[in-house]
Amino acid sequence: MSAFAYRNRILHAEDVDLAQLADSVATPFYCYSAATLVERFGAFRAALPDGALIAYAVKANGNLAVLRTLAAEGAGADVVSGGELKKALAAGIAASRIVFSGVGKSAAEMALALEAGIHQFNVESEAELAVLDAVARAKGVVAPVALRINPDIDAGTHAKITTGTAASKFGIALPQAREAYARAASLAGIAIVGIDVHIGSQIATLAPFQAAFRRVVALAEDLRAQGHGIARLDLGGGLGIAYAGDAAVPNVDEYAAMVRRVLEGHDFAPVFEPGRAIAAPAGLLVSRVLYVKHAPERTFLILDAGMNDLLRPALYEAHHAIVRVRATDAPARRYDVVGPICESADVFARDRELPQTEAGDLVAFLDAGAYGATMASAYNARPPAAEVLVKGERWSVVRPRLTDDDLLASDRIPDWLR
Repeated sequence: MSAFAYRNRILHAEDVDLAQLADSVATPFYCYSAATLVERFGAFRAALPDGALIAYAVKANGNLAVLRTLAAEGAGADVVSGGELKKALAAGIAASRIVFSGVGKSAAEMALALEAGIHQFNVESEAELAVLDAVARAKGVVAPVALRINPDIDAGTHAKITTGTAASKFGIALPQAREAYARAASLAGIAIVGIDVHIGSQIATLAPFQAAFRRVVALAEDLRAQGHGIARLDLGGGLGIAYAGDAAVPNVDEYAAMVRRVLEGHDFAPVFEPGRAIAAPAGLLVSRVLYVKHAPERTFLILDAGMNDLLRPALYEAHHAIVRVRATDAPARRYDVVGPICESADVFARDRELPQTEAGDLVAFLDAGAYGATMASAYNARPPAAEVLVKGERWSVVRPRLTDDDLLASDRIPDWLR
């Protein structure tokens, strides 16, 4: 049952009236449901093999309150920067449950992670491997490493979130894997612990996962036969959700059943990195209509939220369901739903059918809990949306909106211009 539902014709987040919340917080704002975060993480925990490390992908939604909610349920973290590592630790996620991914780790970030004592580094190139070896030896420690292998599998998702093909910047090509592991084994600061694979995001079928996982399992057994210590398989994330307009995607149970089939007869410790499938259904973005603009061929709803708040439609042509916060029996109309940013790409939806809507009305973008606030910016000097977490009848602003003065204060004028 969704935590976002109408009561007395007003959309609620759990037990919180979103119209009243908009009056208190001001629009635009993101609203996250604690109950949905717990439910979605719990679905992964129940379905996946016992003892699996479920390292939530912090890049999907890195708000500290979200991370703390998931940490309380036993989540680990998949991080891709020193900043995300610090966030995960600050939220109470044990370093021993954190994996560090990403193609561009700096030596300083590596040192930070080694000092913390993370679960493993997912290393993406031999060049990175050499730097990590040097950093680890300088500190007198050994870095636990899984090499990210690129299996050359097309995930069938949007080109900008496909990461497992030969043309991708991510990972080490499968034909080079054995050579890379031989190199890793020769380095004193490196301890081989496993293999990592991640082929993309918002993947809507199981076939690409299964093909990639089978290739990685075969490689792992081959590497074991050569004497490498492959104890873990990090199978990444990428399971999609059914955004409005999308075909049905596999559920967590179907995904887990496929994983069990692939791993049957093998004794690897699995690691998973779900992000969107946990956070996206747990959040929405609430915005107010500033103007209704009638043009010869189109009618525009101009909102106070823009592409700086929710970039996915402009970047990926992503489709989010848009609903009125106050239900109405008004007849349906077709609108282009746009923001205030001075870019032609600042369009959330074209020719979208909605009940007749007027200036001052509130609308909500559904399934916006992942890759919403984390991708926001202050473009056009517009402070990004605030963030709110609800739990039952309680709510709290978990990231306030910056003011114009806050943005001004972050700039510095050099002495020669004073």
